[in-house]
Amino acid sequence: MTIHVEGLVAIAVFYLLILFVGIWAAWKNKHSGEAEGTDRSETIMVGGRDIGLFVGGFTMTATWVGGGYINGTAEYVYLPDYGLAWAQAPFGYALSLVLGGLFFAKPMRSRGYVTMLDPFQQLYGKRMGGLLFIPALMGEIFWSAAILSALGATLSVIVDINIKMSVVISALIAIFYTLVGGLYSVAYTDVVQLFCIFVGLWISVPFALINPAVSDITVTAVKHLYQSPWIGSVQKGDTWVWIDNFCLLMLGGIPWQVYFQRVLSASSATYAQVLSFLAAFGCLVMAVPSVLIGAIGASTDWNQTSYGAIPPKNKTEADMILPIVLQHLCPPFVSFFGLGAVSAAVMSSADSSILSASSMFARNIYQLAFRQSASDREIVWVMRITIFVFGGLATLMALVTGTVYGLWYLSSDLVYVIIFPQLLSVLFVKGTNTYGSVAAYLFGMVLRIGGGEPYLQLPPFIYYPGWMTEQRKHHITGELEEIVVQKFPFKTISMLASFLGNVAVSYLAKYLFESGKISHKYDFLDAVVSKHSGEIMDKTTLVTRGNAIGLSEMAPMKPRLSVTLAAAFTRRDTLPTETVEEEEEESSPDSSHHEEE
Repeated sequence: MTIHVEGLVAIAVFYLLILFVGIWAAWKNKHSGEAEGTDRSETIMVGGRDIGLFVGGFTMTATWVGGGYINGTAEYVYLPDYGLAWAQAPFGYALSLVLGGLFFAKPMRSRGYVTMLDPFQQLYGKRMGGLLFIPALMGEIFWSAAILSALGATLSVIVDINIKMSVVISALIAIFYTLVGGLYSVAYTDVVQLFCIFVGLWISVPFALINPAVSDITVTAVKHLYQSPWIGSVQKGDTWVWIDNFCLLMLGGIPWQVYFQRVLSASSATYAQVLSFLAAFGCLVMAVPSVLIGAIGASTDWNQTSYGAIPPKNKTEADMILPIVLQHLCPPFVSFFGLGAVSAAVMSSADSSILSASSMFARNIYQLAFRQSASDREIVWVMRITIFVFGGLATLMALVTGTVYGLWYLSSDLVYVIIFPQLLSVLFVKGTNTYGSVAAYLFGMVLRIGGGEPYLQLPPFIYYPGWMTEQRKHHITGELEEIVVQKFPFKTISMLASFLGNVAVSYLAKYLFESGKISHKYDFLDAVVSKHSGEIMDKTTLVTRGNAIGLSEMAPMKPRLSVTLAAAFTRRDTLPTETVEEEEEESSPDSSHHEEE
C-alpha cells in the first residue's frame, strides 16, 4: 500500500486550519455570557444566544451537509436502479428546514429552552424526558457514525491510508475543539468547513466533466449508454416506499437536537426562523456538485481510466463514487484538494451531533432528572466527559458498520417515529399528558420495529400489506441473503399511530380520572389529578400562567448554586424584550397555540 504524500499534506493543512479556528473561537468567546450572568454550561450548549445570521446560517447548513449528505447523494444518483429520482436527501432536508422555520423555531426559541427535550420534561415529567432521550441519543450517534464511516471510505480510496487511523484522528480533532469551546467552536469551524467543501467540490467538477472517458451527462441522463439513465425513475410498485422515505426525511429531519441547538442559540425567535430558511437554500446549493459527480460516474467508460474495466457498481463500491471520481477523473492536485476539503467538512456534522448528545445528557438527564442541585462547574465537567464518551461510541460504530445511506435512514427512523409525533403534541395539542406520551412511545416503537430492519438483520414480526421477499447481497459479508421488503409506508403509519395514540390516550386518561371512574389515587404518574406535582414541575414552575401561582404562596426552597428548574425551562434573561412581552400573553406548552376563543 502506497502513501500519497501530497494527499496527506493537503489533509493535514485542512485539519490544522479547522483545529486552529476551533481553538480561536473558544478563546475569543471564553467570557461570553458572564456579564449577563449566564451559566457556563448553558453558554457551551447554546452559545450566548447571540449567534448572528452569517455564522448561524453557515452552522445550520453545515449540520446537514456532511459526509453522509454529499457521499450519499452522489451514490444514489450513480446507482442504476435509483438515480436522481431516489436521491431524496437534498429536497427532503431542505423542506424539513423550511417546515421547522415556519412552525417549530419560533415557539421553541421564544420560550427560552436550552435543549429540545426541555418541553417534554416540563409537560410530561423527567422520567418521560429520560425515555425520549434514548431515541434522540441513538439518532445522534448513528448520524455521527455514518459521516465518520463516509470519511474513512473517502480517505482510503484516494490516499491509501488505514481507514481506522483516519477515522480515529478525525474524531479526536472534532472531539478536542468541541471540548474546548462548545457551540462557539462548532459554529465557527462550520463556516470554514462549509466554505472548504463548496470550493473543493466545485474545483473538482469541471476537471471531471472534461475527462475524455466521460460522456455528455445531458445525454446519459435520458439514454442508456454505460448503464441506466442517471435521472432515474420511480416504479409503480415502489411509489409508497418513495413517499414513506421522503416523509421520513422531510418530517424526521425536524426533531433533532442539532437543529434546535442552532435555533435556540439564535439571538431572537425571528432570527431562528430566518436561519432555517437560509439553511434550506444552502442544503440545495451544496447538493448540486454531489449530483453532478454522481451523474459523471454514471457517464464514465471506466475501461479508459486508471480505475479499471469493472465499474464501481459491480465492485460494490457505489457508496464511494465521489472519492473514486475525484481520484481517477481529476488531476492529482485537484483530487487532493477536493479530498482535503471534503474530509475536513465531514467533521462539521460529527462535532455537532456529539455536542448535541452531551448537551441533552448533561442537562435533561444528569441535572434535571438526578442532580437538580448540581453546580454549574459540575454540569460543565459532565458535558466534557460525555462529549468524549459519545464521540468514542460514534467512532467505534464507524469502524464496524457498513453503508452510508443505510445508517442515515436508520437514524432518522428512530427520531421520526418516536420523537416527531411527541414534539407535535407537546407544542400544538392542548391537553396531552404523560399517559398519552407513554402510549405513543410504545405504539411507535412496536409498529416500527415490527416492520424489521434489514441493515441490522432484524426480521419483521409485523408483515404489512404488499410485503415480499428479495435476494440481496449483504453489505458487509457479501453473501446472498433473503430479506423481507415492506412495500407499505409503515414508517409514516407508525408515526401517525404514535401521534393519534398520544392524543387519544391522554384525553381518555383525563376523562377517566376527572369523572371519577378511576380513583385519583391510581394517577401514579401525577399527570392528570396532581397537575402541580413535583414530577411535572419544580415548586417554582408555573404550568399554567392563567392559573398563576405566586412564588410567595409556595413553600420556601433551598437556595441553589445553579438555575432553578423553572428558570431552566424559561430563561427570560436570554430573550429580547419584545419576546418577553409576547410570552406574557402566551400560555404554557399545555395550552399554547390553542387559546380559547
